[in-house]
Amino acid sequence: MMLAMPSPSPRVLFSSAAFFARPLDATFGLLEETGYEGVEVMVTRDPASQDPRQMRRLAAAHGLAIGAIHAPCLLITRRVWGTDPIGKLERAVEVAAEAGAPLVVAHPPYRWQRSFRRWLVDRLPALMERTGVTVAVENMFPVHVAGRAVMFHADQDLEALDDLRDLVLDTSHAAVASHDLIEVQRRFNGRMRHVHLSDNAGKGWDSHLPPGEGVLPLDAFLDDLALSDYTGAVSLEVDMRRSLTEPARLRELMISMRENVERRLLRSADQRVGG
Repeated sequence: MMLAMPSPSPRVLFSSAAFFARPLDATFGLLEETGYEGVEVMVTRDPASQDPRQMRRLAAAHGLAIGAIHAPCLLITRRVWGTDPIGKLERAVEVAAEAGAPLVVAHPPYRWQRSFRRWLVDRLPALMERTGVTVAVENMFPVHVAGRAVMFHADQDLEALDDLRDLVLDTSHAAVASHDLIEVQRRFNGRMRHVHLSDNAGKGWDSHLPPGEGVLPLDAFLDDLALSDYTGAVSLEVDMRRSLTEPARLRELMISMRENVERRLLRSADQRVGG
């Protein structure tokens, strides 16, 4: 299967996670209306999000590229494709290959999933080589329970990601973990394949706000990203629930997010080329 070559500057995708409870067809239609060229599909209980043929059909109908598949790693999708994390990820890779998506986003193992952790290091590279699909693991964050930070994932500390060769930088996750975005981007340099872009309220929880509605220096982060050697996609993974009952406001916000990110990346990329 031939995969698309990376574009000169990062492509902007929109994650269907924003419309978790809506049919995938409706999400694809909204992305077409608001000028997006690519989508990251979050695998949910919606049959269309699990079927690569339906994804390809919808993408062709709406003029979208499927830039990534997000494996069903959330608590609400814990039984989608079974409960074995290795089996779920293998299925996600199969779906991505058939859908024409070059990348699968995965959450890291929980602390007790030691065999899954070994599989990521020892066995996953061969699967990626065979299928042509990259599997990239997200940075995570501690969960605060009764005022205490509880570590569920084995590699919430950046040092524990050092033996994984393909990574996703999630900006909201980095904020909850009190990591500096530019420092993480530079630490991940050469291994970062994908970015989940969103703002954060700065209150210790994973808020995934639209850019500009939180405390993160996303403009500076995007400038630094575009001036680097990064060739992957920037996927807007945002919480849109406050706008769902206002269709006009929703469309306006989606357009403005896309235009602002595209403009920032293009300007910085032009500066890099111009020297």
